[in-house]
Amino acid sequence: MTQPAPIMRDAPGGSHLRTALELAKAGMPALPLRAGKVPFRNCRACADTACGGRPNMKAPGPCQCPSVCHAWAAATTDPSVITSAAWAPAWRQAVAVAYHPGGAGLTVMDLDSPAAVAWARQTLPPTRTVPTTRGEHWIYRGPMHSANGVQPDVDVKSLMQYARWLGPGTGTMVDLPPAVRALVAREEATPARARVASSSPQRAQWNRTVATGCRHTERYVTNGLERGLAKVRSHAETGAGSQAFGVARFLGAQHAQCPGPCDLDGIGEQIVAAAVSVGVPEPYARRAVANGFDAAPGRAA
Repeated sequence: MTQPAPIMRDAPGGSHLRTALELAKAGMPALPLRAGKVPFRNCRACADTACGGRPNMKAPGPCQCPSVCHAWAAATTDPSVITSAAWAPAWRQAVAVAYHPGGAGLTVMDLDSPAAVAWARQTLPPTRTVPTTRGEHWIYRGPMHSANGVQPDVDVKSLMQYARWLGPGTGTMVDLPPAVRALVAREEATPARARVASSSPQRAQWNRTVATGCRHTERYVTNGLERGLAKVRSHAETGAGSQAFGVARFLGAQHAQCPGPCDLDGIGEQIVAAAVSVGVPEPYARRAVANGFDAAPGRAA
């Protein structure tokens, strides 16, 4: 689209379906969110992307499924799709509405903590702002590649991402600044998942002989790590980078009181490997993990 869509105010007392139709009318591709405020799961035909994926995904495919499959890639401005029988069950269960920022020519800075908001106020030009449960959305005019964990509690949502609709916000929207683009250290065209290259296919494992100063048992560390890796791998379509950041921050905090060393390097390598396995570019995965460790309060060396 040549012009970014304006953000419209939801009708007072309107349903999620009504909100989606208003967003679509404004040129903002919309979709329903289920409990947990996440997209609906793929249908059986689309499970594990067996259908080949939708045409506008990272790895374009032929899927023409009428259901709300493939998360942000299902978002649409077509009212006949939004009100279709295939989408009706999703609207009956929906708890919120999301939109595809990139499809509307927008970029959303998702600031998920007061510290992240303070960072943005010191670093980025002011623009339209929408309050969220834990922070703010800063909305800029212009699309770009999405990235999670570019700073502690900061995600960039635009192309290949969705953002929850929380209202029109306040302030004047400005053009996407170079400072935001600079946060995303990835090439303009990311290779498809099957071609993602890793410079170190054989990753280091957590090693008790290295972690001589860790106060935890090996079982405690490995069980927690495996749960974290599974969480990263479960986000095969979107959000794996953000999960890598969160897992690194959580695991780093677990070792905050250890005298060290705890072989966080080995733990980090395994988190990076999990993110790369679901399509996250390795440089971005490494930055997300490093940022996660840095964000862990009181982390021991």
